[in-house]
Amino acid sequence: MSIDTHHRQQDPRFIQRTFACIASRYDFANHALSGGCDFLWRARAAAIVKSWAPARILDLATGSGDLALALGRACPTAEITGADFCQPMLAEAQKKGLLRLVNADGTRLPFRDASFDALTVAFGLRNMASWPTAISEMARVLRTGGHVLVLDFSLPALAPLRSAYRFYLHRILPIVAGVVTGDRSSYEYLGESIEKFPSGAAMTQLLEAHGFALAQAEPLTGGIVTIYTATRR
Repeated sequence: MSIDTHHRQQDPRFIQRTFACIASRYDFANHALSGGCDFLWRARAAAIVKSWAPARILDLATGSGDLALALGRACPTAEITGADFCQPMLAEAQKKGLLRLVNADGTRLPFRDASFDALTVAFGLRNMASWPTAISEMARVLRTGGHVLVLDFSLPALAPLRSAYRFYLHRILPIVAGVVTGDRSSYEYLGESIEKFPSGAAMTQLLEAHGFALAQAEPLTGGIVTIYTATRR
């Protein structure tokens, strides 16, 4: 069935249903489908956040809480809040011992201005209804001089690797994911959303247009994911 990816991306109800359906199998699928690289990506993200020495961190789109846990290990004295708008995913995070969890939409955060020193969002901004609105909200809840870190999928710059990755993304991954999670359509959406999501200079420009400065991109694993960092103006 052909599905309009733009409609999917802009429909929060679709995203909620999608992640609710795979919540209990989400972690296993991530580890399997990334070949364990997701552990390395989160470790790198946590190391960057540690260098900022934040006292208050918001992990937005925290999902099952794996990045929040990595942040807690890297920044043991920081107060870490996890926010997500999919309650079944928050339930998975709670099972892991995360206590400061808030059900919240990334485009309408229930936090006061300048509430946090650092904000992270891993594989979540791409799924939000409006990237500019979400980024502006991130800027609003960060103090001036605070930091944002966005970790998300991207397309490799090298043409041969990009072609191979696209083949895996659209032809192989949905089949394997369907076996692992029982929900192939969710991972067909994954490939479609990655194609549409701004990466590299397009993402740094988007961050700088909505409240941030000094945006930088750090590709990982050949560019299949990228870490973006920026400072709240």
